[in-house]
Amino acid sequence: MKQRVRSKVLLLASCVLLLTNAIAQQRPVRTAQPAAKPVVDTETVENLFYSALVEKTRDNSKEATDLFNRILQIDPSNDATLYELANIKKTQKNFPEAQTLLEKAVAVKPSNEWYWLSLADIYEKNNDLVKLENVLNELIKINPDKPEYYLDIANAYFAEKKYDEALKIYDQLEKITGPSDEITVNRQRVYLKQGKVDQAAAGLEQRIAAEPNQIRYYLLLAEIYNSNGQNDNALKILEKAKKVDPNNGMVHLALADIYRDKKNNDASFNELALAFAIPDLDINQKMRIVTGYFPKFPEPNAKASALELSKIIANTHPTDARANALYGDMLFQNGKLKEARDAYQKSIGIDNQQYEVREQLVRLELSNNEIDNVIKDGEDALSYFPNQASMNYFVGVAWVQKKQYNKALSYLKSATSLEFQDKEMLSLSYSALGDCYHELNNIKSSDEAYEKSLSNNPDNVFTLNNYAYYLSIRNEQLDKAASYAKHANELQPKNASFEDTYAWILFKQKKYAEAKTWIEKAMADNKDKSAVQTEHYGDIMFYTGNIDAAVTNWKKAKEYGSKSPTLDRKINEKKYVE
Repeated sequence: MKQRVRSKVLLLASCVLLLTNAIAQQRPVRTAQPAAKPVVDTETVENLFYSALVEKTRDNSKEATDLFNRILQIDPSNDATLYELANIKKTQKNFPEAQTLLEKAVAVKPSNEWYWLSLADIYEKNNDLVKLENVLNELIKINPDKPEYYLDIANAYFAEKKYDEALKIYDQLEKITGPSDEITVNRQRVYLKQGKVDQAAAGLEQRIAAEPNQIRYYLLLAEIYNSNGQNDNALKILEKAKKVDPNNGMVHLALADIYRDKKNNDASFNELALAFAIPDLDINQKMRIVTGYFPKFPEPNAKASALELSKIIANTHPTDARANALYGDMLFQNGKLKEARDAYQKSIGIDNQQYEVREQLVRLELSNNEIDNVIKDGEDALSYFPNQASMNYFVGVAWVQKKQYNKALSYLKSATSLEFQDKEMLSLSYSALGDCYHELNNIKSSDEAYEKSLSNNPDNVFTLNNYAYYLSIRNEQLDKAASYAKHANELQPKNASFEDTYAWILFKQKKYAEAKTWIEKAMADNKDKSAVQTEHYGDIMFYTGNIDAAVTNWKKAKEYGSKSPTLDRKINEKKYVE
């Protein structure tokens, strides 16, 4: 039975073989076919791609990169993966790898606009203009109605100095979009690079003829003329524009520039004044022009011009806090302090959150010795800005002036605790603290404050003078006091108060001849009659042996209002009394 089965199987196999050979003999002979594309596990690729995108959105670029690379191992021609991976490389500034990936992506799917755009970005970053041109041409093929691509390729041509090609592109673009300012301006740029000023001007003349009320074309044409040394032509064009629209601020500004170039300063200023009186002209531009006068401020005319223009700005924009603050600054620069104060207060009334204006107001008041106003406006400022060291210092100094030393201390301590970088402000604050502590008879804290003041600024003349004088009054560390007083006089010579301090310390050191020299300097430099200096002069004259001169000066000191408790004894006993 088994043998019979085997025979049937063998017979069947033989028949199949014969049939196969017969068919083979009937078929024509074919060339070898290319290997079939490997089958891709699309489900796995989709899952990996989704996971990679999730990691990318989480900014897990390493995990995303690993997943995208796994996809490329399975499917090297997966264009979406090539694109996404390239974008990761771009964010990592790895432009060479990004470029390679994008070049593969566009080769796989040349119809994808986004791939080409990303590749164009790479070529632009690398300044590879030839390749950029090719990419932009591909983008125009994909989307021929998109103006941006024409503008970009024209810019590439311009950068390569292919000016005629750029002009052709603008012609193509104009057929698609119609005339536009952007095309006009770009054409003029090309013409000017070619040195064809007349053609550049002609294009704008045509636009002016077509749209005579469009002032921007007059301005563009005037700029072309002016930048190419034809300011007379520029002036003619701008005068035409002025007739068309007398209230166009940009025309007046352009005319001001032309007149300035022609050295006609009066006409230039008049055009600026007209421009500044136009509310529609951007206030920021006006303010920039005024601040342009600052470097020239040693010149009285510059200050006066800036003041006049800032006044026009304030009148034209009365509800703008910045306009009034600028006017205040210019009034201050011109010595008009009361008017400046009013302008600052108006500015703050419009916007009370301007700390800089508040500080400028308080500085002005302090310099003008308006102590009550310093306290009022300074404390008001601190209610809005409590952590400003400078304002705490100003208010503290004002309370010192009113001899309210305990009130002053709180503000001055705040100033020193709030300031960390400005060594000058720290030095001033500690110096004022030293004065306060001295008046409160807290000698230890006073000396410590003065030392901190000098550690922040060894050249603080007021600290040097006051600290030296108080040491001499206590008859302590006289060598140190003399050194400080001498340095103060070196830093600020001909200061009668500083000279008197140094003379007094020399007197304490029994250096009477030197003391006499310095007290006479002080009295010569002092425009007022000082009771203290006159009494000191008498003390010094006594020890130089001139008793009559000593008594004479003591009597003068009394006439000048000296409150010295020993002065009467000096006069009556005709001798120096401690």
